[in-house]
Amino acid sequence: MDAIKQEKVRRFEEFVDRRLKPDLVQAIAQRDKVFEQQKIFSDLRSNIENLEKNSVTNLKTLVNLGSEVYMQANVPDATHIFVDVGLGFHVEFTWSEALNYISEREENIARQIEEYTRLIASIKAQIKMVCEGIRELLQLPAEPAY
Repeated sequence: MDAIKQEKVRRFEEFVDRRLKPDLVQAIAQRDKVFEQQKIFSDLRSNIENLEKNSVTNLKTLVNLGSEVYMQANVPDATHIFVDVGLGFHVEFTWSEALNYISEREENIARQIEEYTRLIASIKAQIKMVCEGIRELLQLPAEPAY
């Protein structure tokens, strides 16, 4: 194989290793964070629905003080809750307002998941295309399609 082909293959491999693979890892990590948010809001929705179904007005709970140290707390009026809306802000909602907010956030989160999934698929396609280019440069036989 001549030096020009070797240089092209090296540059393509370097592009995949230094650019595309880290981008793929980062996109997957970002999508995983969004999946975690989706789970948090799903859990919150089910908790609020259980409170409504059981007509709970006060409750006893354990509050995490930090470093997995908990303290028992009594909530005399559980009809209003505080929801973290981002950037360190918490908003007081009634249960119905919180459920409406959660629905909107879940729609937004679903769109974000779709966007990250498309981005991940695009990066994977780019990696496959570059690998196909390397294969053609090296004149290797095509891989069988499954």
